[in-house]
Amino acid sequence: MQKIRKGDKVVVLTGKDKGRSGEVIQVMPKEDRAVVKGINVVKRHQRQTQTQEAGIVNKEASLHLSNLAIVDKDGKPTRVGFAVVDGKKVRVAKRSGEVIDG
Repeated sequence: MQKIRKGDKVVVLTGKDKGRSGEVIQVMPKEDRAVVKGINVVKRHQRQTQTQEAGIVNKEASLHLSNLAIVDKDGKPTRVGFAVVDGKKVRVAKRSGEVIDG
């Protein structure tokens, strides 16, 4: 089970986008990386295809999971732990102790 999942609201802890938050679009567990909407935007040159025209495209690059933290209900970053509730393993916010829906 992963601590950060697709659809989670996260905040960036370090780097050029420190303090900014966004929604996780994609998680790559094997590489320990995630893509966050509107964060770590880079310019990429794109060759023309039948469906897309050529040019310079802005797209989100991946971030390492260690540089991300889930946003708690008070809007501050929190670490994630696991607990068993009603026989199910669930994610729990360390700051507030609340179960994170997911």
